[in-house]
Amino acid sequence: MEAGSDVIWKTTPDLGFLDEVMAIPGGEDVITCIQCGNCSGSCPTSRDMDYSPRQVFALTRAGYRDVVLGSKAIWLCCSCYNCTARCPKEIKITDILYKMKQLAMRYGYKNPETKKARTLAKEFTDTVRKYGRNHEMTLLRNYMLKTDPFGAVGQAPLGMRLFSKGRLSLFPKKNKGVKEVRKILDHIEKGRG
Repeated sequence: MEAGSDVIWKTTPDLGFLDEVMAIPGGEDVITCIQCGNCSGSCPTSRDMDYSPRQVFALTRAGYRDVVLGSKAIWLCCSCYNCTARCPKEIKITDILYKMKQLAMRYGYKNPETKKARTLAKEFTDTVRKYGRNHEMTLLRNYMLKTDPFGAVGQAPLGMRLFSKGRLSLFPKKNKGVKEVRKILDHIEKGRG
C-alpha cells in the first residue's frame, strides 16, 4: 500500500474497528474479501483516492480505524455500484463505504481534503431532515455558503437557466411523511441502520 503508507506504520491498529464494520448490515462480508482488485479496477474515482477500495478493506481487516476513517477514499466513492456489481464475493462495497462515511462523521474525523464532500453530505441530510425530501436550492445555498461563498456568484447563470426551465424551485415543499423520514434518519445516525 503506497499511498500514505508512512501513516499506517505510525498508527496503532484497533481490532474493535473490524467488529464495528462487521456489525454494519453486509459488513460481515468484509472478511470474505479475497483482495482480487475488481473493485479498485472498476472504480471511476480510485485514481484520486489515497487508498483504493481493496486497500480500504485490507486496512479495515487490519484494524486501522484512524487511517480508514481519516482517508479521502471513503469520501470519493461516487456510489456508482461498479465495485459491488463486479465483486466475485458479492460484497456490498458501496454500502459499506457509505456507512464508513457516517462513522467518520460520528467520530469527528476531518481530512481537509474531504471538507466539501463532508459538507455536502451533512447539508443533504439536514435538508432531508427538515423537509422530508431534498430541496436543491436549499442544499446548494447552504453548501456554497459553507464551502465557497464567492463561487456561488459564478453559479448564478446556471441557476437561472435551471429555474427558467422549471428544474429548480425556489421554495421547498414539505413531505407529508417528514416525521417518518426523521425517524429513519435518527435510526441510521444511531448506528442501527
